[in-house]
Amino acid sequence: MKHTSFLQQFLLLQLGLIAATLAFSDDQFIFSGFNQSSLSLDGSAMVTDGGLLDLSNGTAVLSGHAFYPTPLHFRKSSSGKVQSFSVHVVFSIFITYPDLSADGMAFFIAPTKNFSDARAAKYFGLLNEKNNGEANKHIFMIELDTYKNAELQDINDNHIGININSAVSLKSSTSGFYEDEGGAFKNMTLNGNKAMQLWVDYDEGDKQINVTLAPINMGKPSRPLLSATYDLSTVLSDSASYIGFSSIATLINTREYVLGWSFGMNRPAPSIDISKLPKLPLVGPKAQSKLLAIALFTLVVRRRRKYAEVREDWEEEFGPHRFSYKDLFHATGGFKNKHLLGEGGFGKVYKGVLPLSNVEVAVKRMSHESRQGMKEFVTEVVSIGRLRHRNLVQLLGYCRRKGELFLVYNYMPNGSLDKYLHFEEHKVILNWVQRFRVIKGIATGLLYLHEKWEKIVIHRDIKASNVLLDGEMNGRLGDFGLARLYDHGTDPQTTHMVGTKGYLAPELLRTGKASPQTDVFAFGMFLLEVACGQKPVKKNAEGNEVFLVDWVLEHWKNGLVTKTVDTRLQGDYNVDEACLVLKLGLLCLHPLPSSRPRMREVMQYLDGDMPLPELRQTELSLNMAALMKNNGLNSSSVSYPQLTLSFGTVSGLSGGR
Repeated sequence: MKHTSFLQQFLLLQLGLIAATLAFSDDQFIFSGFNQSSLSLDGSAMVTDGGLLDLSNGTAVLSGHAFYPTPLHFRKSSSGKVQSFSVHVVFSIFITYPDLSADGMAFFIAPTKNFSDARAAKYFGLLNEKNNGEANKHIFMIELDTYKNAELQDINDNHIGININSAVSLKSSTSGFYEDEGGAFKNMTLNGNKAMQLWVDYDEGDKQINVTLAPINMGKPSRPLLSATYDLSTVLSDSASYIGFSSIATLINTREYVLGWSFGMNRPAPSIDISKLPKLPLVGPKAQSKLLAIALFTLVVRRRRKYAEVREDWEEEFGPHRFSYKDLFHATGGFKNKHLLGEGGFGKVYKGVLPLSNVEVAVKRMSHESRQGMKEFVTEVVSIGRLRHRNLVQLLGYCRRKGELFLVYNYMPNGSLDKYLHFEEHKVILNWVQRFRVIKGIATGLLYLHEKWEKIVIHRDIKASNVLLDGEMNGRLGDFGLARLYDHGTDPQTTHMVGTKGYLAPELLRTGKASPQTDVFAFGMFLLEVACGQKPVKKNAEGNEVFLVDWVLEHWKNGLVTKTVDTRLQGDYNVDEACLVLKLGLLCLHPLPSSRPRMREVMQYLDGDMPLPELRQTELSLNMAALMKNNGLNSSSVSYPQLTLSFGTVSGLSGGR
């Protein structure tokens, strides 16, 4: 009897613990930690030993999803209206480098658990660039966003958004709450490494969506942070829907945790007992004893010369954008040759793994001299680090040490495009579909740089070797070490000519002044390079330089332009697309900047939304050689002296294939 009584008490205790962790029914549930849960997880999502739902797991560029295990019926019948519901969440966003934060996390309701076609990054692992905004996705989402993405019309880098079938918010607000007494607004930092509470409420009667935020130590404010009127019956699927969370694991070690979660249908979500929630990981290093501190200090003093950096007062404002040389040294194994990814005229690039986050990066090591303008250069590097686009390699930050400058980028696993075009020992050949996708991707990225970001960015070194391929063979424009930016509506002031032979526009050679149109010129050469599989300039058997643009123009004039397409494709390509790319390349290479298309027009041509114009003979009557002579240059200073003469031989570019 005593044994039976003890067993009963033990079982009751265990059941009590489980009940404290999870309780649910057909119309409500509550999770206080997730050790006893049966959540459906995919991607980077996991449950820690301590019971936290970790959506990102420190894995780079991978989305994670966590779903309530069974779908919920939001309608009483297939033809009925979506019923009122309420959600309560306790969450926390941790980040190592606060100013480099990424795209946050989202609560969502969707008709499926299959998001295999979704993109991470700005689409929260739920949508992609093609289906973003499509009504047939039936997705309701509340985004907790910690990055300002201009493409998505984000209001800032710390906001809550109500989203319907799109990563663009229907309505959004800076994160915070309204005090019950006095109604003052109090800002809250989403990625502040602290637990906070979120409520999402929908009223079937007035079709009102309310979103409320609050610190962990207070009750639900009476005034919502964000409200919108929207009939979710027009959004959610007629059948049962899944509810859950989605997040993006990033290169800068963002961790999104859910501590507790409750839900109620036609009733308030059950209150979560904060005292029963799992503990968040400690922030920062553990306290050390005096003896250990002294030992560490001694070690730092001994090794200070090895890791000495150039650090000036003005760099304090850049904070997390500056990496320590020590971290980069260890990340790259001491910049050993076995980690070398490539090298060029501006430095060597090494693969590295950041010691703090185990994230793979590419570190470009360049020499620099102490000079005026370093502050302005670093300021622009940090500004460019805020760029975010699916076809740009993100610049994460920099480091300065003695006579060296280091730029830290995302690591792209498939390397640079030029290896697939020009290196015979590289066995993989890009097919035409892949090439055309890369072309359109880089064009989209350039349009973002020139027109869609808050400033105009001139890349100044567009070429195949600066186009990197991600894990899905999508093209991303990288190496922003030479880029310059300026405000919309103003003229660039740069007069120091940089770039690569074969890609330099004629006016850049004359004036040294870069502009969006000099980028367009380089992009035109890039188009020919990708389509033809040849470098812009090469030497023939006699040792004379042969220019790719002359070769393509000559074939066009003779009606044989398809003969210039890369022979390694063995004729397996879309003829219309190839002719479009070649013709557009020549148009972008026009000697007169005003006759080149803008990137917005380039995209319209590539998407088939606008026909390519013809080049008329009258437009090409200007003698560029005479123009350069009047500006103190001679034809030998141009890397393609026959360019204008070659254009002059063609009356129009609508002709033969």
